[in-house]
Amino acid sequence: MFNLFKIAMRNLIRYKRRTLLTASLITLGVVFVIVFVSISGSFKAMMIGQITDSMLGHLQIHRKGYVASIDNLPLNLNLPPQAYRKIAARLATDPRVAAFSPRIKFGGMFSNFVETTNIRLNGIDPERELQTTPLLTARIAEGETALRRGELWVPVLLAKGLKVKLGDVVVIVATNADGSVNGKQFTVSAILESVTGPGGRDGYLHIEDAADILRMSEAEISEVVVRLKQFDRLDEARQHLIRETADTVDKQGRPMLEVHSWEQLSPFFNIASMIDVMTFFIKIMLVAIVLISIMNVMIMAVYERIREIGTIAAIGTPPGRIRTLFIMEGFCLGVIGAVVGNLIGIGLVVVLNLIGIEFDFGQQKGLLLTTTLDPMDVLVVSVIVIAVAVAASLQPAFKASRMEPIQALRHV
Repeated sequence: MFNLFKIAMRNLIRYKRRTLLTASLITLGVVFVIVFVSISGSFKAMMIGQITDSMLGHLQIHRKGYVASIDNLPLNLNLPPQAYRKIAARLATDPRVAAFSPRIKFGGMFSNFVETTNIRLNGIDPERELQTTPLLTARIAEGETALRRGELWVPVLLAKGLKVKLGDVVVIVATNADGSVNGKQFTVSAILESVTGPGGRDGYLHIEDAADILRMSEAEISEVVVRLKQFDRLDEARQHLIRETADTVDKQGRPMLEVHSWEQLSPFFNIASMIDVMTFFIKIMLVAIVLISIMNVMIMAVYERIREIGTIAAIGTPPGRIRTLFIMEGFCLGVIGAVVGNLIGIGLVVVLNLIGIEFDFGQQKGLLLTTTLDPMDVLVVSVIVIAVAVAASLQPAFKASRMEPIQALRHV
């Protein structure tokens, strides 16, 4: 086998120009795929991190039917206190869970004593919330990163529309689950940017203030946001929580809770899926480039070496050995293209990190993309290139191995 490898390399060196052009084309395809996979994968990971770490969390637990009605923020579908305590006890002992945070979500009216508009409000436990969504404070355009009782984080959309500034006193009016109306004054302590764009209307206040406005004797939680220790085990953790919460039932004995991942709650998941589809088709393009390049060069090699093939067949070389020789040439071309392409691609990824790529996402400005490259991606691309190179060599190799020695020797 080693002798066949040496012969294959010599044959490739004999046709330097053709070998160089073919290897260069394969290398270019590999470089393009490596850089694209690195940038698109890093972009997707960063965007998922922005969405989950500043707003959604990795998983959310709700009462059944709440997410389907979330646009109305229904208070009658909040979790009873005893159900939340049961969930909290299990999450606190779950080794998969890094942190969790309860929220009370409700709609209200926001007034600066001159104008009034609607607002969506999130009552949070500041300490737990920042452990669960650590990038939440990165959305603060102005103001303090600490949220105390009597303070309100106002979305930038409302702050600009109603000309509200830091330190201003505003009123929140809300209707509780029984239909009665209650209001409370707050001091604006921060102006909050939206992670999803200029249309965000979500404000934040202390969870105890939320319970007071809604006249809850004990907090009834709208959702429990969960942060995992290992994000790549998201599906496994979700299925585990579904099993763990299955015994929490309503008065009719039906399961009370639903567990949703960020993928089910954010429209950005569709964009992430599109990135994966684009990556798949880029790899298909690489396969096509390699297939056509290798098949073309091997067919030409067989055509130009018909008399040579006839000679080695006439001296007793078995057809299988001739076949292996041509397959080995395709294999060598694939290996050369993959190795050189990977080295250049990794080098370009390092250069891109040194240069730095900045972009905006929604209201988040000047995000710096750090490109990373998963060794598994490099391995997969290399295996694809080499496998396709070998596959492309099969037809010319079989054609060469089936030639009749006498007819081949007569070829001019």
